[in-house]
Amino acid sequence: MEPVAFLRRTALGLLGTVLGAALLVVAAHGSELPAASDASGLTLHGPDETLRDYCVAQDGRLWLVLPDGARYELVTSTADEAIANAGDGSFHPFEETQVRAALAAVRYPIGSVSADVFLLPYPRRDGLESAAGPRLILLSPGVRPLTPEHQHAEFIHELGHVVQYARMPDADTDAWTHYREIRGITDVSVYNATAPHADRPHEIFAEDFRALFGGSLANYSGTIENPNLAAPATVAGLSDFMRDLAGVAGPWVSRALACYPNPSIDVVSFARAGGAAVPLEVYDLAGRRVATLQPVAAVGVTTWRWDGRDLSGAPVGAGVFFARVRDGNGALRVTRVR
Repeated sequence: MEPVAFLRRTALGLLGTVLGAALLVVAAHGSELPAASDASGLTLHGPDETLRDYCVAQDGRLWLVLPDGARYELVTSTADEAIANAGDGSFHPFEETQVRAALAAVRYPIGSVSADVFLLPYPRRDGLESAAGPRLILLSPGVRPLTPEHQHAEFIHELGHVVQYARMPDADTDAWTHYREIRGITDVSVYNATAPHADRPHEIFAEDFRALFGGSLANYSGTIENPNLAAPATVAGLSDFMRDLAGVAGPWVSRALACYPNPSIDVVSFARAGGAAVPLEVYDLAGRRVATLQPVAAVGVTTWRWDGRDLSGAPVGAGVFFARVRDGNGALRVTRVR
């Protein structure tokens, strides 16, 4: 959605530290997800926390009050005239586990991007839908339970807005000119900020981000909002351009082993530029081999994927593990939070 007019800054760090040691002794983690600062990088405020710590009742109304002082009235009943469709009569917020899973599936280097993510217990009266601005995402509840696909797609779209503001702000006219040329949206009479929603450049960027770098659930529909535009994956140079905005070609550019996301709750992607395409092995803290991952080689890059299962196919659960490329050129620790 188009940005909301306020800022909020928090720390974000996504790429795991590359440790060129043979083994690391680290403490195992519990099964609970972090409550405040998300291990994957974003600061996530669940609906209960948001209601408790960021909402105040005044004159019979409930207000969302953000740390910068911005205030938004919330609609607390589906019977309110602002709600056109009452659904099942209740509001259903985004689920923290789904938001974290969607973030874990993102394939984009966003280590220097920061944002607070608020899972709203009720929608804003002046903006019923989810919204994003620089360093901030507001995820609005539904009037029926939200499917995992809906949650992943909407959150990653909003994350695309945050990435755009951090990496390609409106003042960067050169980057925007290049993006418009690659994307085929140079006609400003059609593609502009006041155009229909699907023709707004900010929305096109956010959809491109979701389609190119979101996980499978975020792309469950196989489409983007604007059916008149080519599918992002078919646009020559688009993926490279968006990765280049981060100053790197992706989390795999390091010649040392890198992994993303770390910590994780789902699939972990490992990568290394250069070197032989040999298996990567995962060990537990006792030094037992947990998994052997087969490489996927591309031009100058080798990648591996771990779905969190052991050699027998069973989930390994929460804990800290050690990953090492079989040729000895790359090792690091991997944390799983469930």
